[in-house]
Amino acid sequence: MEKKYIKLPNDETYAYLEKGHGNKHLVLVHGNFSSSLYYKPLIERLPDDIHVVAVDLRGFGDSSYLKPIDTLKDFADDLFLFLDELKISKCDLVGWSLGGGVVMEFSAKYQDIVTNLILINSTTHKGYPVFKKDINNQIKFGEVYASKAEMANDPVQVLPLKIALENKNFDFIKYIYDLTIYTFSKPNEEDNNVYINESLKQRNIVDVDYALATLNMGNDLNFYTNGEGTISNIKAPVLHFWGSHDIVVLESMVMDNFKALESQSVYIKFDQCGHSPLVDKPDELTKAIMDFIR
Repeated sequence: MEKKYIKLPNDETYAYLEKGHGNKHLVLVHGNFSSSLYYKPLIERLPDDIHVVAVDLRGFGDSSYLKPIDTLKDFADDLFLFLDELKISKCDLVGWSLGGGVVMEFSAKYQDIVTNLILINSTTHKGYPVFKKDINNQIKFGEVYASKAEMANDPVQVLPLKIALENKNFDFIKYIYDLTIYTFSKPNEEDNNVYINESLKQRNIVDVDYALATLNMGNDLNFYTNGEGTISNIKAPVLHFWGSHDIVVLESMVMDNFKALESQSVYIKFDQCGHSPLVDKPDELTKAIMDFIR
């Protein structure tokens, strides 16, 4: 799959994949430690009469990272500029993991653009906190970092991955994916090599981890920030996915999103599936998305 490039009015350059044609647009937003290419199993299965676009978010894959992001709203605003450049005024929007937080922020702010919202093993709208660790590297529940700079030295969740990305440590990132993402099955070796090499392009790990921790579209304090109450601004129908073997995003997190949007939501739980239904359940995932948007 060959990427295309487009320069946004904010001077960032976004890389993206594109397939198909027609008046129905399906826009795919990836997760942390990934890029548009992680959507390959879904893109290959989608029909050609749907216009599919998968982006590399700012600081991921082959997109630029001229200005650091502070919140997931920065990604959402990039996405708005990106869609405007492609003359897409209405779309069905998909977000996987971190991407779920991005598309929820987008859907709350740019309601008129989103026809349907699909969340694949998404982070909760209440944020994904990183807590401090004790001398034995055990979590000190409820104790939070005061800044990005402080969080950058977290000895378990942040610093080892930051160092691995800086050193382009393929084996370490592959080990982390095998340990946490591919808890049921794994992609073939050729695809996995492509995916991990894409992950190694990430330049914003600390900014993203802090943005995830401070995300709070709910109504209450989430350890890091007070809730903004914006989850209720989402008006589109929502399809939520979760895999029974997911150890990155717990079912309770997905249910947080489902319950906040219950009147407009459908929930699908995949058995024998980890954090990536894209790898574990590509056929079932594609069919469910197609049924939902059609």
